[in-house]
Amino acid sequence: MKVSELKPRASATVTVKVVKLGEPKQVTNKDGSLHKVSDVLVGDETGSILMSLWDENISKVNENDVIEVNNGYVSVVRGSMRLTLGREGKMEKSSQNIENVNTEKNLSDQKIEDSGYRGGYRRSFNRRY
Repeated sequence: MKVSELKPRASATVTVKVVKLGEPKQVTNKDGSLHKVSDVLVGDETGSILMSLWDENISKVNENDVIEVNNGYVSVVRGSMRLTLGREGKMEKSSQNIENVNTEKNLSDQKIEDSGYRGGYRRSFNRRY
């Protein structure tokens, strides 16, 4: 899959090059636990997207690394698409080479309507069994 093919709220397996590392920020989870998150600009020749890295994953990448994201997820954060590992995703360095990254087509710059639906099963309580 190429970056330009990523869709909101969909799983993603993609190989990308790290273009720019963002400064880690400390955030408080709903349960009160503290975490670090960093937005990292990644992409390929078809486009780019911000990837949210959490906690120990932040230190696993450097600028110009090429990484494979397997079973990742495209979330919508404040109307903006973000690539994330999600619960089932994995990230590892790749031996592939990506020369040029298309930063002009940044998918995170597109405004996405966020319906609030977070995936999984949508339950219908009016259904009769």
